[in-house]
Amino acid sequence: MRIGIDLGGTKTEAMLMAPDGSKVARLRVPTPSGNYQANLDMLVDLVTHMDKTAGCRCPVGIAMPGAVSATTGLVKNANSTWLIGQPLPLDLQKRLGHRVRFANDADCFALSEAHDGAGARHQTVFGVILGTGVGGGLVVNTRLVSGPNAITGEWGHTPLPWMTRDEYPGPLCYCGKHGCIETWCSGPALAADHTRITSTTLSPEQIVEQAGAGNTDALATLNRHTSRLARALAMVINILDPHIIVLGGGLSELEHLYPAIAADLPQHVFSDTVETQVVKNTHGASSGIRGAAWLWPADAVAD
Repeated sequence: MRIGIDLGGTKTEAMLMAPDGSKVARLRVPTPSGNYQANLDMLVDLVTHMDKTAGCRCPVGIAMPGAVSATTGLVKNANSTWLIGQPLPLDLQKRLGHRVRFANDADCFALSEAHDGAGARHQTVFGVILGTGVGGGLVVNTRLVSGPNAITGEWGHTPLPWMTRDEYPGPLCYCGKHGCIETWCSGPALAADHTRITSTTLSPEQIVEQAGAGNTDALATLNRHTSRLARALAMVINILDPHIIVLGGGLSELEHLYPAIAADLPQHVFSDTVETQVVKNTHGASSGIRGAAWLWPADAVAD
């Protein structure tokens, strides 16, 4: 059995997973925001609890915000800012041994969906998170792809392709650049775009509701968002040519996205046909924690 942990900014969840991918036990606790040492204690407590449930020491995978620098071993790029600059892998290794693996939460989402989710039986899977932020992960033959900079799939921090005159230079991103895909395609970006154009503040859910009722401003907002998302995904297809793209995060629940993206992609993909499917995820909010557990192979044994 394996332990998967989804380390979030407000909550952290652990799951004991059977070899066939089924859930044996699950536990969710509040994340002690702003306190690195308390985060360490929480993670150790969760692993200890799951070990007792399993009756043995299990390998542990952790889905985390940001990534671990291959150069320094320190956490970087995390929106849970109290983790940045901390030696999380080393500190947990001291307390749990060499049985802990880490990956970005979007990578874990992609890995879960590639193993036995919407991307199963596809050779290359690009997993997309569309939520508070925009992230991604790449899986080839059910193996997570990780490069020397530990940023594979960070398409959210590339510029929106084929910007129109009205879009340039784009909103300011927290990374310091203008026009990142995250500032156009995330949930907050969808709401901000509606406010910018209409001077009306609505949540993404309210925008969708009003669009369904025929509100022309809301419909126009969704059309702009879909166009931008299609352009951004076309860039991914032009570079990686994945067999399937799986959408996750809160915005993946918007059913209008899928036919609209399929209709827009051919305008931007450098091919006479677009065979890449863009589909909704299978495991929903469980994908991150399941993908964390899948970081270990089937024959993994904890030290």
